Amino acid sequence: MRKRQPLPKIAALEPDEAIERRIHLIRGERVMLDADLAVIYGVATKNLNLAVRRNLTRFPADFMFQLRAEEAAALRLQIATSIAEGRGGRRYLPYAFTEQGVAMLSSVLRSQRAIAANILIMRTFAQLRRTHYQYAELRQQLVEIAQRVEGHDELLSEILGALEALARPSATSSRPIGFRPPGRREPTASVGAP
Repeated sequence: MRKRQPLPKIAALEPDEAIERRIHLIRGERVMLDADLAVIYGVATKNLNLAVRRNLTRFPADFMFQLRAEEAAALRLQIATSIAEGRGGRRYLPYAFTEQGVAMLSSVLRSQRAIAANILIMRTFAQLRRTHYQYAELRQQLVEIAQRVEGHDELLSEILGALEALARPSATSSRPIGFRPPGRREPTASVGAP
């Protein structure tokens, strides 16, 4: 008889930040890996994948896909999972579930914990979408400001040039200021005078 491995124990659902860290960007899609979903749902990864395989028609390619070897290797380096060779580690490539695939998992896994976890995950995906749109709006506003200010640089340099020209003393010689009685001339320096 085969000994059953205990499931990872989680007292409560993870906060939004912990779920957000488990969302990865792969092939231009925000996805969650099967192992991360299994931990959140409180089931073994093997059982989650078995339930998905039994209901494969509910998971088209835009809901779920299996990672390529190089994608799995890159993720392994990023999130420091166990090695694939030798004892321990995964012996198959992980599955990635898009937001729609995660929503479909709630119809496959019918426990109360799975439903609660699914609601939390959907809210996290929605929050990420809102944050993305806010950054996009902010980026657009910065581009508009940069375009407006672009012409001002030349105008400001012209104004500064004019102010500097006014601050410089003129190159012409100035006459002495003051009253000079008629008939009296200013003594000029003679060439041979001491």
